[in-house]
Amino acid sequence: MRIRRILAAVIATAALAGLGLTGAATATAAATAQGAPSVVTPSECKQGGGTPAINEDGNYCKGGTYNGEQVD
Repeated sequence: MRIRRILAAVIATAALAGLGLTGAATATAAATAQGAPSVVTPSECKQGGGTPAINEDGNYCKGGTYNGEQVD
């Protein structure tokens, strides 16, 4: 009976450790994807609630979902 309790505790610990590793990998992947620069079209910038600043240095989207992204 005692062995079953120990075995159950070991399995539960391994399962929780696996969930922790999965969460860390997901957070790392999200941070990497979010940090990568992207190029959006003027229409995508407008659909995201921003204003394409094409005549200014860098041609960036101002405001909205794509704020700071380069407009092509």
